[in-house]
Amino acid sequence: MRPERPLVFIVDDVAENIQVALSHLSQLNCDFAYATSGEQALERIWMARPQLILMDVVMPGIDGYETVKQLKQEKSTASIPVIFLTARNEPEDIAKGFDCGGVDYITKPFSGQELRARVSTRLEIAAYRENLEEQVIERTKETELLKDVVIEAMGELAEYRDPETGGHIKRTQYYVRELAQKLASLDKFKDELRPDHIRLLFKSAPLHDIGKVAIRDTILLKPGKLTSEEFEVMKKHTTFGESVIKKLEKKIGESSFLHYAKEIACSHHERFDGTGYPRGLAGEETPLSGRIMAIADVYDALISKRVYKEAFAHDKAVAIMAEGRGSHFDAAIFDAFTELGADFQTIAERFKD
Repeated sequence: MRPERPLVFIVDDVAENIQVALSHLSQLNCDFAYATSGEQALERIWMARPQLILMDVVMPGIDGYETVKQLKQEKSTASIPVIFLTARNEPEDIAKGFDCGGVDYITKPFSGQELRARVSTRLEIAAYRENLEEQVIERTKETELLKDVVIEAMGELAEYRDPETGGHIKRTQYYVRELAQKLASLDKFKDELRPDHIRLLFKSAPLHDIGKVAIRDTILLKPGKLTSEEFEVMKKHTTFGESVIKKLEKKIGESSFLHYAKEIACSHHERFDGTGYPRGLAGEETPLSGRIMAIADVYDALISKRVYKEAFAHDKAVAIMAEGRGSHFDAAIFDAFTELGADFQTIAERFKD
């Protein structure tokens, strides 16, 4: 947030020159700070983060040009505008000032009116730019919030169709994040699971069963075991989900979070040995997002009570899943999962039905 009064930082090795500049600029509604060397300026400016710098050129130690070059190399200070305020008035001096990052160049002697006008102009430009940056940040937050709301609303559609999936959606979302963060520490997965990827997986996970909205109630809500014909219909929720998200992509353009959502919706019932559905993908043909969700989805199904089964304890669920290590589940991902028992149990308790 920009302070109410902008800060102007004056750098000059001669104290009298600093006082002269201050006397000319005292009419402006701003605060001032100063340094008497390039080294001192670097230290203080990195802490003060002024809105404008007035920089002398000829100073003991590093000169004004080199000081500005170093400021421009640091992300936190690179965008601070610099006006050179110096007696060096040769064309090559002025050109060098602009080349190293200055936005203006005022040669001594100067009038107070000229200095105030140029400083005021640069402060207004800086304030306008900061205001635009704040607006961009705010709009970005709004866009991210809209994405979250859309995902949550779509996920709730599946909840309304199948009342047993409410806590399941939330639990699996957090399982996926815990597992992805664990896998990110392994060389094999670290490139695919950078922090921004994990964030998108977390946002996308609630849509893994969105395709169930297209399954008729007589199958989706059947209180017993499905027939083979009914199960074939139920399998289609994976491709239905993929299709729904593809249609969204066409309307709003390609989006990273929709890309992951589409992967997860379609592939979370694939098996590592190729016997899963809907496409019978084997090994790493199944996207990593789908392989992670497969473990989260099965684990939660096992520890949850359903009309056709009682809930299994954590240890029992893990033992059952261990039989599918390397066949149903990617062995490397399953091994990471077994190390997260306490975390998964905490999530299950936090979002229990």
